[in-house]
Amino acid sequence: MLTFLALTSVALLGIVPEQSQAIVIYTGWERHALVGSDIRLSCSFFSWRWTSEDVTFSWTYRPDGSRDAISIFHYTGGAAYVDNKGPFRDRLEFVGNPGRRDGSILLKNLELSDNGTFTCDAKNPPDIVGRPSSVRLLVFEKVPIQAGVITGAIIGVVLGLLVLIVVIYYLMRFLVARRVFSLSVSKHGKKKKEGSQQRQIKV
Repeated sequence: MLTFLALTSVALLGIVPEQSQAIVIYTGWERHALVGSDIRLSCSFFSWRWTSEDVTFSWTYRPDGSRDAISIFHYTGGAAYVDNKGPFRDRLEFVGNPGRRDGSILLKNLELSDNGTFTCDAKNPPDIVGRPSSVRLLVFEKVPIQAGVITGAIIGVVLGLLVLIVVIYYLMRFLVARRVFSLSVSKHGKKKKEGSQQRQIKV
């Protein structure tokens, strides 16, 4: 009887499907680019399991001002599929590495109409439960003033810090040299005074 129960337990355990765990997907928050340039939209995921041979990546695109999202890319079974009727049919390239959990895509020759939200979804069976991650793309004809001001401010702060460090360094060197010189003069004067006193005592 015990043998029968043991065999039954093994059989049941063998047919119980492997439980899935949550998968966490990462993309950037917001990307800026210029008209005519290329941009890489990154997508990666975290899973407690080894990367499955059945890993999949899917990208959708929702233009600004639209409520509907369209599928623009799908990776499955080791092959990449680009939507051949969408706005990126000739301008999208898969540059990820599924073996390293990278599902990044490259958008080429950007246009102003490409502004919108790009959403990446990934599955690493049996881990298929997870929330897709989105990144917003902003395309400009030229570098926006705000971005230029921020960049200039950052550069200014960095240069200011470097100048401040150099000034502090040379100021410390000057103070140390001055202190050493003062001690040297004081010591020399003291020795000279002691020698004069000794000569007076001998006289």
